[in-house]
Amino acid sequence: MQTNKEQYDLIIIGGGPIGIACGLEAEKKGLSYLVLEKGCLVNSLYHYPTNMTFFSTSEKLELDNIPFISNNPKPRKAEALEYYRRIATSNNVKINLFEKVLSVETSKENQHTVITTKERYSTLKIIVATGFYDIPNYLNIPGEELPKVAHYYNDPHYYATQKTVVVGASNSAVDAALEIYRKGGEVTMIVRKPEIGERVKYWVRPDIINRIEEGSIKAYFGARLAEIKEEEVIIETENGTDILPNDFVLLLTGYRPNFQFLKDIGIHLSNDARKIPQYNENTMETNVPGIYLAGVICGGMETHKWFIENSRVHAKMILDDIAGKK
Repeated sequence: MQTNKEQYDLIIIGGGPIGIACGLEAEKKGLSYLVLEKGCLVNSLYHYPTNMTFFSTSEKLELDNIPFISNNPKPRKAEALEYYRRIATSNNVKINLFEKVLSVETSKENQHTVITTKERYSTLKIIVATGFYDIPNYLNIPGEELPKVAHYYNDPHYYATQKTVVVGASNSAVDAALEIYRKGGEVTMIVRKPEIGERVKYWVRPDIINRIEEGSIKAYFGARLAEIKEEEVIIETENGTDILPNDFVLLLTGYRPNFQFLKDIGIHLSNDARKIPQYNENTMETNVPGIYLAGVICGGMETHKWFIENSRVHAKMILDDIAGKK
């Protein structure tokens, strides 16, 4: 592994919208910086479903007051990819793609070394902006490892004419169920709670409720998926056990940040189920001096708390604090 001899003022871990926003602010402050992204540009967004429509309107997804013009008030995934790519390339954001951060070492003098799959970087400050989309919430049930099972959903065409079970009742699960049904798939939803989630997009929630009520999509409420087999699934309901013929299973039960990475670099997490990282709400600096958090990762397991639209401000907050300490 090579050692980069330059000492950076700032290393930004994560090349999503918030990581790019931090890079733009670092450029304004005249700081030497580098964004490290383990995948492609805005990697998590790239892996969202093909037909995804954002909950937010386009102006709320804008970075650095650069206009985001979309065909409709609520942009689609393809439009967002185009927007963030143009921002990164037009502003020459310094970013290394397909370079995964493996670990961070901090000296007694609070100097940091970022170790990646390719190099070692020395830096004074670090921003962790890695989001939460990398690790699914596993059910840990028999058969979850079968090839027919997926924790991510992409395109409905793949499931056309097939018997597909969708587990979950949030936006991702509802979108998948509706799209697959409309491509000719036979969809069954398994929902732990007694109804479709209240946070489902307001223009989509009536659609899924109506499809369930008319019988176009079958739904088991107050139920859980107990086992997945090659050609069937076993469901436990309030009325007993059901066995359904099945071709594919989509476990869209949410995702979580990489808590182990945070702990490994010394960031404290709350002792409750929320696992909120410790940071100063005014500066976003964690309990480890010189290491900051930005974006969705600040919410721990409360992944509904932070979005692009309300965490864009983290970039300026952090860079103002870093610049003020130089």
